[in-house]
Amino acid sequence: MSDPVIKRALVSVSDKTGIVDFCRELSSLGVEIFSTGGTLKALQDAGIAAASISTITGFPEIMDGRVKTLHPKIHGGLLAVRHNADHVRQAEENGIGFIDMVVVNLYPFEATVAKPDVTFEDAIENIDIGGPSMLRSAAKNNESVTVLVDSGDYAQVLEEMRGTGGATTRPTRLRLARKVFELTSRYDRAIADYLVRAEGAASEVAADSITVRLEKELDMRYGENPHQSAGFYKLTDSLGSRSFAACFEKLHGKDLSYNNMLDIAAAAGIIEEFRGEDPSVVIVKHTNPCGAAQASTLVDAYRRAFSTDTQAPFGGIIAFNRPLDMDTATAVNEIFTEILIAPAFEDGVLDLLMKKKDRRLVLQKQSLLKGGREFKSTPFGMLVQERDTKSVAKEDLKVVTKRQPTEAELSNLLFAWKICKHIKSNTILYVKNRQTYGVGAGQMSRVDSSKIARWKASEAGLDLNGSVVASDAFFPFADGLLAAAEAGVTAVIQPGGSIRDNEVIEAADENNLSMVFTGMRHFKH
Repeated sequence: MSDPVIKRALVSVSDKTGIVDFCRELSSLGVEIFSTGGTLKALQDAGIAAASISTITGFPEIMDGRVKTLHPKIHGGLLAVRHNADHVRQAEENGIGFIDMVVVNLYPFEATVAKPDVTFEDAIENIDIGGPSMLRSAAKNNESVTVLVDSGDYAQVLEEMRGTGGATTRPTRLRLARKVFELTSRYDRAIADYLVRAEGAASEVAADSITVRLEKELDMRYGENPHQSAGFYKLTDSLGSRSFAACFEKLHGKDLSYNNMLDIAAAAGIIEEFRGEDPSVVIVKHTNPCGAAQASTLVDAYRRAFSTDTQAPFGGIIAFNRPLDMDTATAVNEIFTEILIAPAFEDGVLDLLMKKKDRRLVLQKQSLLKGGREFKSTPFGMLVQERDTKSVAKEDLKVVTKRQPTEAELSNLLFAWKICKHIKSNTILYVKNRQTYGVGAGQMSRVDSSKIARWKASEAGLDLNGSVVASDAFFPFADGLLAAAEAGVTAVIQPGGSIRDNEVIEAADENNLSMVFTGMRHFKH
């Protein structure tokens, strides 16, 4: 059976990228074009011969355009099997002409519900009905109908039509049909996900099923190790599309690796905690912060963050919450760093930093997405959870000791808690003057984490007297708190919730410590 020549096309797109040029070429190939609403106007304004869909149906668009393509003369023209004599006879008897091509993309439901101020009514209005129906009809009859949902396919289709006298090949029609069902499947899942959230159930239970689309955005040189292949894939789900390019732009340096991407995510996630606050700097190594600080100037914040651990920052990742100025860049340039991330680079800074060709310079163009899902793979399936974006404010803290924290202690406790949530569990973090003084990360025992944090502070020559300590989960015994008191700590922040909370509180009172509970933990595996 020969490939059918395209004589009539139905075109109705919300995303009009490339549509005018595509339809101009279709028209030059002798294709009769029918369209609707804004697409029809755009084509006619461009001087392209296009007729209203009503010309086919003999019926006007009604109900604010909700009903225009749901008609037997549309779906009969799409679904008729051309080599079935009975189908052909019925089409002729009912005045149904074949439609050989459908060019449709759907109302932007996913983009609409991703807006923070979207109303339920607006979301519902952006549920496309006629579009998916036409796409499914055309894709089902892919033996005879060419269906396009992606402007990236326009060029190939036109090339085939020019080379075949107006037809497309069977492999192309099959590939395009597959893309239709991928789209409509994701689209329906996005609607279902939104309605789950609208019911108020999203914060209480995980969805029964989740549809995501992963498209490779970047090739990685390799994975965690050179023998592992890897790529970075942008993700699209019910919250919309999230990609590296939307948030970041690499201005200089070698291609990014798998490990670089993990470290960028870690550094950007921590610095996000300090957006809009005093100048802040975080230094990350292997996804853990090895130093962080706030100060009145960015260069002072950097030098204090660096002083937490003067060895780990070599080859590390540094993120800034302010435009990177020349004083700070000059200080940073004293050592080799893998990646610098900033919301802007002041005049002359890039020229200075680009002298080290292996260093990557990354511009952070916008904030990270708030909320959303986090995906972690296992050899036997995928774990999905809400991202840990919860934070606490001063008024959320519960003072459980006799001594109230001072204002300076509160400031340090809140600073410590913002950092603590981003360190691998078990976590013990010492902070003084809004600077990390000792970081204990990822140990099997909380006491071991405390020992490491104290040792790191000692190695850096930092005095823990007058510092505060944060723990990502409750102290199961008083020993961890007593070790902190012995180190010179004056205040403690922890979730609380242990069956031995009273013992820990008593130990704090006996040592004149102030302790606050957050009521939430921040395990990070």
